[in-house]
Amino acid sequence: MTVSAKAATMGNASWMGQYRHKLYSAAILLAVAAGSLWALSIDTRFLYLLVYVWFGVAYGILLQYGRFCMAAAVRDLFAVKVPRMAVGMMIAVALYALIAALVTLSGYSTFHAHSLGWHVLIGGLVFGFGFVFTGGCASGSLYKAGEGNLNSALVIFSISFSQALVVTGGGWLDGLTPAAWTESAAAKDMPESLTVTQGWFDLFTAGYIWDLKGQTLAESMSVAESVAATLFVNTFLNAILPVLAILVALYVFYYRKGYLRKSGKTNLTFSDELTGMWSMCISSKNTAIAGAGLGVLAGLHMWVTGVLREYYDIFNFGELLTAMGYTQGLSIQDTVFDPGYWYITTQEAQWGGWVLDKLGFSMMDSIFFGLDNGLPNPLLNAPGFMSIGIILGAAMLALARREFKWKLPTLETAAFAIAGGIFMGIGARLAMGCNIGAFFATVTNGDPSGWIFLLGMVGGGYVGVKVFTRWMDWKMSREGGCGL
Repeated sequence: MTVSAKAATMGNASWMGQYRHKLYSAAILLAVAAGSLWALSIDTRFLYLLVYVWFGVAYGILLQYGRFCMAAAVRDLFAVKVPRMAVGMMIAVALYALIAALVTLSGYSTFHAHSLGWHVLIGGLVFGFGFVFTGGCASGSLYKAGEGNLNSALVIFSISFSQALVVTGGGWLDGLTPAAWTESAAAKDMPESLTVTQGWFDLFTAGYIWDLKGQTLAESMSVAESVAATLFVNTFLNAILPVLAILVALYVFYYRKGYLRKSGKTNLTFSDELTGMWSMCISSKNTAIAGAGLGVLAGLHMWVTGVLREYYDIFNFGELLTAMGYTQGLSIQDTVFDPGYWYITTQEAQWGGWVLDKLGFSMMDSIFFGLDNGLPNPLLNAPGFMSIGIILGAAMLALARREFKWKLPTLETAAFAIAGGIFMGIGARLAMGCNIGAFFATVTNGDPSGWIFLLGMVGGGYVGVKVFTRWMDWKMSREGGCGL
């Protein structure tokens, strides 16, 4: 080989090394685009499913861009007293609430309020405790998996199967269910194929959850019929006002002292305080942009889904699947899980349930799968593709920014991921949602139950940080003792 040929070869290798990550990122984008075209070539009604796919990709890009994770927001406040992520979370809530109000006005809202009861607080506590040990919330684990973090992949695995087992399992917990749940469930006209007299979660659902009432704040105040009152109550009182209060608290307790020191002043005027608040909100540009983008995107997602439902004259994706000839895995009501907006964990429970069903376990005789959500093939699971889209979107940006790296878990971190994922799965089912479905999507649409979940999630996160800190202190003392 001549000198010039060697130089050309080395130049090509250098070019490939420099742009390899961007090529991989582009390949993922092309693969998603090709898959979308293939689905549309089979049936154009798969457009409904593809909306979930592409919004998932966009969520993943924004989550990775801002390193956006609600677990980090809670952990950072208690562990290192940094409000950056919590501020970004509040920015997302405020903007989603504003967009959701416009969607509601347009008549395309797909939101349904959650039942409000003690289960929301308890579920939030369990969920918040678990995510401290996994290092990521439900959405955070997905985008981190897209960065090559196999520990986060274990979290997703653990959340999926723990939920599937919780909603269908029996055992000693069955004997602890209150008699009132059993009586209430028995009084309801249930399909014969459902074993609602067996399994604590079925009794919890039919005998407790169904007896509660899900209401927006405006509905609870009997002003839902008035558009102006609904928007004022649901958007301003239930979302914007609490966000402002939380931002003020974050500023006073976590940011103001440092801002006062930087300003060189001994006293701050009201104008100075507002400048300090703004400084806190933009202290991390990436996080602020990601929060704003996620808020707007989540609102647009709900609007697009609502428009498509009207266009296809459906209420649930199960109707489209039936029309296209895909009936396997539908619920008794011919439905599948189809929230119509950003949601996580229920579709992951379906992944675990689908695998267990194929392994011979009875999954469809439960209320969760058999009556409500179904167990569709993962290739026909629209919200499931949204979660996959988050992973792919995060991978695309991480590769483009040269931040993708395979990270293998240690035995210890793997144990934490699995255990924490189990807690998160249990908490998500108790609360009927996670940090996205039980908090982000609720408070922004006028449902006060989301703040109860946040309270529980923060409380559980606080306890989790304390337990984890003690574990690390104990571990370090043991290692120090061995070293001596």
